[in-house]
Amino acid sequence: MFAEERHQRIVELTRTNGRVDASELASTFGVSIETIRRDLATLERRGLIKKVHGGAMPLDYLGGEPALAVRDTVMTGEKERIVKTAFAEIPNEGSVLIDAGTTTSRLAEIWPSDRDLTVVTNALPIASALAFRPRTTVLMTGGKVRGKTLATVDDWALQALASTYVDVAFIGANGISAERGLTTPDIGEAAAKRAMIGAARRVVVLADHTKFGNDCLSRFADLSAVDLIITDTGLDHRIATEIEAAGPKVVRA
Repeated sequence: MFAEERHQRIVELTRTNGRVDASELASTFGVSIETIRRDLATLERRGLIKKVHGGAMPLDYLGGEPALAVRDTVMTGEKERIVKTAFAEIPNEGSVLIDAGTTTSRLAEIWPSDRDLTVVTNALPIASALAFRPRTTVLMTGGKVRGKTLATVDDWALQALASTYVDVAFIGANGISAERGLTTPDIGEAAAKRAMIGAARRVVVLADHTKFGNDCLSRFADLSAVDLIITDTGLDHRIATEIEAAGPKVVRA
């Protein structure tokens, strides 16, 4: 495959998947990681993609976000390892808040059926997944439903969260960096995430390594507001150390 053909395919994959991983691209095209990095640098200079830590995403990402169905097909193995590790953070009893997202939704899929738990969520898929779980009470925040994420946002959601206090909150993020903290593309979801963090005694962020080094439109928390970040082994150790210096413990599953 010629370089131009590879470049075209990289752009297509980026737009289809919402983001691409450099190591996966190297394996797909049978070239070195250094070649892929040069490819990504070239495409960024042409204004076709935006380079991020470990890969790339569409240039217009700061103004939008991939659809839920697209994001759910990305980093599936990493997300499954993350939620298996996060399982240990679920209390034996009490109350839990689960944020909308494709990683947090996987936590609902392995939710325990032998514990008395109350779950507060702003995500339609998570509420549906847990509604029939034995010994689990599901409370859903109101608000406008965003089509891209199936999350409820705006005043009704914020009013419910303002009078809520849980033992632990599992939060998702589109961007994590030592400089900007936690970010997401939509200001409505940012407000909801901010309220969730304020409503929890302990905050656990679930995010695969491609989210690190990204800065999206709206910041919703400083790293100091987070107790634990669970990610995957794709995160560079040096970046994990930088994140931990800002406050939260980082676990690479």
